Amino acid sequence: MLDDFMFRALFAGLGLVLATGTLGSFVVWRRMAYFGDSTAHAAILGVALSFAFAMPFYVGTLAVAVAMALLVAWLTARGQGMDTVLGVVAHSALALGLVAASLIPSLRVNLESFLFGDILAVTRSDLLWIWGGAALVLGVLLWRWQRLVTASVNEELAMASGINPERERLILSLALAIVVAIAIRIVGALLISAMLIVPAAAARGFSKTPEQMAGSATLIGALAVVAGLWASLVADLPAGPAIVAASTGIYACSLVFYRK
Repeated sequence: MLDDFMFRALFAGLGLVLATGTLGSFVVWRRMAYFGDSTAHAAILGVALSFAFAMPFYVGTLAVAVAMALLVAWLTARGQGMDTVLGVVAHSALALGLVAASLIPSLRVNLESFLFGDILAVTRSDLLWIWGGAALVLGVLLWRWQRLVTASVNEELAMASGINPERERLILSLALAIVVAIAIRIVGALLISAMLIVPAAAARGFSKTPEQMAGSATLIGALAVVAGLWASLVADLPAGPAIVAASTGIYACSLVFYRK
């Protein structure tokens, strides 16, 4: 019989993929993989600030991730290159976070769990944050689905239809910030992007419509969570990396069905 902590880990992983499956599809379509990776790295500064001011790390992580999304949007609107801005902001925030972590003894002990995740240590309180954040992100994506898809496929067509592509991009950026905040406990800052990109990339090969791809990515993410936790249980593997490895295995198998 599975222990209680394994059930909590399973519910946490399944809650996360409710948001990452659909959001990851947009990340792949809009080629925002570097943005997601940069937001995750910057989140370490939020973790350090949370420990420094004794507040829930979800709050600090979310605040830094949202601040980064708004700062990047503001700088790119003034003509700065997206890649350059992301590189400067993300690596600066990561460096500041690591420096701050070195000054906080309690965080030095737990820093590895925020870099690589510790899904087996998820508590009932964590589940509320994870499911609440995932439901919020999924709700926003479904609410603005047609606008987001149109802006992702063709920005000129979107503008002709009265849709502001920059506003839709900002909405996706804020959704990414929320997902980073709730996922850092599960797979860590270094593997969050993998949970967004790999299931969506695997689903792309055998999906005919955007809706099929989002649904398939969610299902693949759920399968990866179950397979990764099972591998962690029977082979004593680190759970977060095992989930990502399972997702990568599904992606490799999906290449057989890939069609251009």
